[in-house]
Amino acid sequence: MSKEAKTIPVRDIDIACEVFGEGEPLILIMGYSGTMDLWAPEVLQELATHYKVIIFDNRGMGKTTASDKEFTIELFADDTAGLLDALNIERAHVLGWSMGTYIAQELALRHPHKVNRLILYAADCGGQEAIQPSPEVLEILADTSGTPQERGERLFKLLFPLKWLEEHPDPGAYFPMPTETSSPENMERQYKAMDNWTGTFGRLPQIAQDALLITGTDDVIPPPENSFIIAERIPGAWLVQFKGAGHGLMYQYPERFSRIVLAFVED
Repeated sequence: MSKEAKTIPVRDIDIACEVFGEGEPLILIMGYSGTMDLWAPEVLQELATHYKVIIFDNRGMGKTTASDKEFTIELFADDTAGLLDALNIERAHVLGWSMGTYIAQELALRHPHKVNRLILYAADCGGQEAIQPSPEVLEILADTSGTPQERGERLFKLLFPLKWLEEHPDPGAYFPMPTETSSPENMERQYKAMDNWTGTFGRLPQIAQDALLITGTDDVIPPPENSFIIAERIPGAWLVQFKGAGHGLMYQYPERFSRIVLAFVED
């Protein structure tokens, strides 16, 4: 899989991205505190055999710069639209993971002409209508203390069901080793953006694109019931549950995950 790494000026920041594969464009939007090197390699490889895949670092994460603008989900969506413009891509399939689904929802609503098909993996609609994680999970998500390794280890444990982790004791066998880091300050700004987001519940019926919801039955970050809430409000949306899967289901079941995404986009 050949990659082309580049940094592109987009409005008030420089966005780091990689583009690989051939075909219709498919842009992947990373979740909270994550960088583009966290996407499951097997998934990227499979998707890139059929599509031009674009991955990137959100504002202030990894190698993408930030400005003094307040971080908001809406701003992140506009950043994504700006990146597509900078790459001369008029319209793309969009796959968001976790917080990336917030950005993807706002992208579909704010820039509907840029979104072809919409895949929301481990999603919720935000706002008062979303079902929240447990207080223990929220505390771990909000904790930006310690070294990058310590932060990573805390977050890693939230990605997988305990039983699955016990059966797969070697993370190196299925989880990519991140090479990028982000500042605790920008992670806090990103967390605040999520916290301040009022959500899409009332606007979900306005999403006209074909949409697919993917969730794990054992996800503790957005409880899986959230995907049902969204699927019921987007006309004609698909919903796929992975039994025994957590927030990191793309690492647990990369082949099945890729197959479902491709079946949906190619349908």
